[in-house]
Amino acid sequence: MNLSERLHQTALDKGSKTAYYFMDQATSYEELDTSVTKFADGLNKLGIGKGDHVALLLGNSPHFIIGMYGSLRAGAAVIPINPIYTPDEIGYIISNGDVKAVISLDALVPLLEKMSPQLPSVEHMIICDTQQSTEQNDLSSLTIYPKLKTFSKMISAGNDEYRREAADPDETAVILYTSGTTGKPKGAMLTHRNLYSNAKDTGDYLKISENDRVITTLPMFHVFCLTVVLNAPLMNGGTLLIVPKFSPREIFRIAKKYEATLFAGVPTMYNFLLQYPEGSANDLNSFRLCIAGGSSMPVALLKSFEQKFNVTVSEGYGLSEASPVTCFNPLDRPRKPGSIGTSILNVENKIVDELGEEVPVGQVGELIVRGPNVMKGYYKAPEETAAALKDGWLYTGDLARMDEEGYFFIVDRKKEMIIVGGYNVYPREVEEVLYEHPEVVEAAAIGVPDPEQGEAVKCFVVVKNKALTEKELRDYCKEHLAKYKVPGAIEFLEELPKNTTGKILRRSLKSEVLQR
Repeated sequence: MNLSERLHQTALDKGSKTAYYFMDQATSYEELDTSVTKFADGLNKLGIGKGDHVALLLGNSPHFIIGMYGSLRAGAAVIPINPIYTPDEIGYIISNGDVKAVISLDALVPLLEKMSPQLPSVEHMIICDTQQSTEQNDLSSLTIYPKLKTFSKMISAGNDEYRREAADPDETAVILYTSGTTGKPKGAMLTHRNLYSNAKDTGDYLKISENDRVITTLPMFHVFCLTVVLNAPLMNGGTLLIVPKFSPREIFRIAKKYEATLFAGVPTMYNFLLQYPEGSANDLNSFRLCIAGGSSMPVALLKSFEQKFNVTVSEGYGLSEASPVTCFNPLDRPRKPGSIGTSILNVENKIVDELGEEVPVGQVGELIVRGPNVMKGYYKAPEETAAALKDGWLYTGDLARMDEEGYFFIVDRKKEMIIVGGYNVYPREVEEVLYEHPEVVEAAAIGVPDPEQGEAVKCFVVVKNKALTEKELRDYCKEHLAKYKVPGAIEFLEELPKNTTGKILRRSLKSEVLQR
C-alpha cells in the first residue's frame, strides 16, 4: 500500500465524504480521486512515469494535492519547491533534481521563460490556470510555448480508468530539498514506504480519523504539512480546510465556520494567534488538539496559548530526512511543556555522544533516529549520505536529552551552540528566559565573536512596549541566568527574519552581524 493507493481506497469506501474545502467550496473524495487519476493519465501521455521527476512550484491549493498524488500515481517522483524562492534557488533544485516536468503557478511563467535556457532537462511546463491566468494567446510568443500545458485541460482530457502497476515500496516518491545551514541544499530521497509509514504512524499516534477537520495553513511544500496535515488526514478519511496563506483572522473564521478539530503550526503562528486581539476561546472551542513543530516552542508561549484558548498544544519533532515525524507528546499520558514527547510508533530515538555511544538519562548528546521513515539517502550526494546515515541510524545534528520516562527535550542545534569561555550556552535556554518577560513578543539568541571569551551571547527581540530598555532586559536575564549566559548585547527589531513556515532564522541574524 502507498499514499496514492490509499487515497483510491478511501474514495471507494467514502466517496461522497468531503476531502477538502478550498475557498469555501467542497470537493469529495470521489471527485479528488478522479482528478488524480485523470491527471496521472495526462502525465503518462506526456511520457512521464517511473524514474522521472516532477517539480511542484505551488502554494496551498487543490493543484498541489492533485499534482502530487497524480505524479505518484503515474509512477514519477515529486520535488516540492517553495514558489517564492529566488530564481537561483529554484534553478538549482530543478537542475540538480533532473526535473522532467514542472507544475507551476501561472504567475511564474515569466520566470520560467527567463530560466528556460538553464533548464535543459525540463520537457514540460504545466501551468495551473486561475482566474488571473494569462490568456493562451499572450503566451504564444514565448520560447517555452511548445512546452506549456494547462493543468485544467490535462484533467479534462484525462482518462478516469487509467491504471498502472503499484510502485515498489522502496522507489523514491518525494525528494525534499533541505535548506541546510551551509552550502547548497541537499535532496532527501523519501520512498513510498517512508512516506506511507510515517503518515500512518503519525495518524495513529495522534488518533486522526474521518471525524477530523484539519486546518491546512502550513505550506504544503514543507514536510511538516505534507505528512501531518495532508497525508495523514487524507489517509484516514478526514477533511482538509485549506488556507492558502496564514492569517489569524482567517484561521479564527475557518475554525468557527467548519468546527475545525485540529490545527498544526509553528511557534510563530501560535504567537500571532495569541496576539490577535479579536481571537477568542469561543472561536476554537471545537479543537480537540493543537500540534506544534518546525522549531522549539517557548514554554511561556505554549502555556499562554493554552490558558487563553483552553486547548492542549502537543509539541512534536521531525526533520525532512525522517519523513519527518519521530516524536510527539502522547495523548494518553501527561504532556510535558518544553518536551517534544516520546518516540512515535515504529520509530526509535536515542541520545549519543561523539563516538555514537548512548549517553545516560538526562545527559545532553546528539539525537539519532531509526525506523521505516528514515530516508534512503541524499540525491546524487553519497558523501553527505554517508555522514548522515550510520549503521541504520540517522544523525539529526540536534542536541537533546531524554528523561527517565522516555520524554525527549531538544536543547538546540549542534551547529548553533554558543561557547563562552569554554562553557556551553544553548540559544534556546536564553530565549526561554526572554519569552518569560511580559513585554517580549519574539526573541532569538546567537553567538558573536568576543576577544576575551571566544564568543558572547547576543540577542534580538521584538517587544510590545517600545520604552523598554536594553538594560532592563539584561537585568531581567541576570536574575534567571548564570553570568556567562547573560546576553552581552540586546538589539530591538520591528520583526525577526523567518522562513516561509515562520521559523525564526538565527543564521540570518548572525550573518548580518558578521557583515557589519
